[in-house]
Amino acid sequence: MASKSPRPREAERPGNEWRLVLVRHAIAAERGDEYPDDELRPLTRPGRARMAQAVRGLRVLDLEIEVVFTSPLTRARETADILVKGLEPAPKLMESPALAPGGRPEDVASSILGARAFRAAAALVGHEPDLGELAAWLLGARAPLPFKKGGMARIDVTPPVAAGSGQLVWFATPKMLRAMGQ
Repeated sequence: MASKSPRPREAERPGNEWRLVLVRHAIAAERGDEYPDDELRPLTRPGRARMAQAVRGLRVLDLEIEVVFTSPLTRARETADILVKGLEPAPKLMESPALAPGGRPEDVASSILGARAFRAAAALVGHEPDLGELAAWLLGARAPLPFKKGGMARIDVTPPVAAGSGQLVWFATPKMLRAMGQ
């Protein structure tokens, strides 16, 4: 009986495509008197715990992420920190203003993907509706993908990155990822 060879890690598979994991920030504190500056709203305690469990689910998919790009807003940065701490090997963390609310897909592509700061796989942590619009732009879709807080999607793209250059590999709600991480 022939022995099965071990499954190659995602980042070790041949090809010149990039594997992107788009991540919406986890559950954050509500806007209001306590946080009048939307940029400073932190994750809630349940948001942190749920995101950590979702990252355990992401690890099951065995995708070696080299770098995590994040919006500079507090809730996205805290989500990115949870990603970095939960993945092995730990990816680099880089802040990108292009992922802040209002960022256009073309700007994300040119500033992040154009920088070539990774070889094969990266995560991008951002906000709705921009993250859904980025996904739609990469896929050539007419409507944005609706990301729940803590939700993720893997889109593979072949450089050069342009509208419609991506292929959706999976799209997971946070509940699905948490179940995988149990």
